[in-house]
Amino acid sequence: MTPPDIFKARNPDLRNSLAAMKRAAAMARQIAIQTDTAIVIVKDGKTVRITAEQLREHKG
Repeated sequence: MTPPDIFKARNPDLRNSLAAMKRAAAMARQIAIQTDTAIVIVKDGKTVRITAEQLREHKG
C-alpha cells in the first residue's frame, strides 16, 4: 500500500499507522543519541548501520 492508499483506508488503525511508524522512528533515533548507540535500517534493500554521531550530525 502506498501512503495515499493508506490515508483512504476504512480501518482507522491502518490510516494512523504511517504517523505511528514515523513517531516510533523518531523516538528510536532520539534514544540512540541519548544512549550513544547505533540504529540499523534497511535502505534500498541493504542493511545500513547509523551511529549516534551520524544521527547527531544529521539532526544539526
